[in-house]
Amino acid sequence: MSPDPLLAGLAALATDAPDGLLDRIAARWVRAAGPLGEVLVAFTDQGIAYVREDDDAGPDGDRGMDGGEPDVARGIDGGEPGGPREGGTVSRSFAAAFRRRFGRPLLPATRPPAGLLPALRTGRLSGLSLDLRGTTDFQREVLLAVRGIPRGEVRPYAWVAAQVGRPGAVRAVGSALAGNPVPLLVPCHRVTRSDGVAGEYVFGAAAKERLLLAEGVDLDRLRRLARERVFYLASDTTGVVCLPTCHNARRITPAHRHGFRTLAEARSAGYRPCRTCRPTGLAA
Repeated sequence: MSPDPLLAGLAALATDAPDGLLDRIAARWVRAAGPLGEVLVAFTDQGIAYVREDDDAGPDGDRGMDGGEPDVARGIDGGEPGGPREGGTVSRSFAAAFRRRFGRPLLPATRPPAGLLPALRTGRLSGLSLDLRGTTDFQREVLLAVRGIPRGEVRPYAWVAAQVGRPGAVRAVGSALAGNPVPLLVPCHRVTRSDGVAGEYVFGAAAKERLLLAEGVDLDRLRRLARERVFYLASDTTGVVCLPTCHNARRITPAHRHGFRTLAEARSAGYRPCRTCRPTGLAA
């Protein structure tokens, strides 16, 4: 692969570049183990900026123009587990997609950023920074709302739209999540259709279902409830109504559980919305 002109220009400087200049111009990449297999991760001096699958189909699901193996760019040797392997490579399509989106070239890193590997395994950032500068204001609001969905729970697209103050923008929410630059770290797989169908995902619908099942989400139950037109579950012991996968809803025993099609129906029956899952009137 021909050298990046920015990096070539730095290399041609008569004197050493100032400290930190390279990291302000270029981003770094590592290969890391994720719950669906290895992923390629790009990060800047501000945080994790881009995550995509590391497979023969390339980061955006496309192969080379002739349908053959994707082009790759040679990485550096060595590194810790989860970082670049000896003789590691990054697909050219990943590097090109990153450059188009962020305007930066990529350089291999010797090790993953602190906290990246456990965050990929657990979905909890625990202080890991994200660089969302490549997103629009609306997409950033959507991603920040989705970031708080707990492991083992899902929310409908309409819930996300309501959280960002755009209750009519359900399709726009779907588009924003389809372009999520940091899947797994911002768990857009936890946003599903209200009928219990997982919906689309940057790594594919089947991968989305695998992730949710591994996290303990009972998709069959959600679909069964949806067929019965039940989108909210209430407890007559607490007087609270929740979304079905809320951890509070999962604790309701059958004798005290009541299902509702709309939040308005639940309110009319005397139930108040859960303060944890914050159900809206748009789940159905």
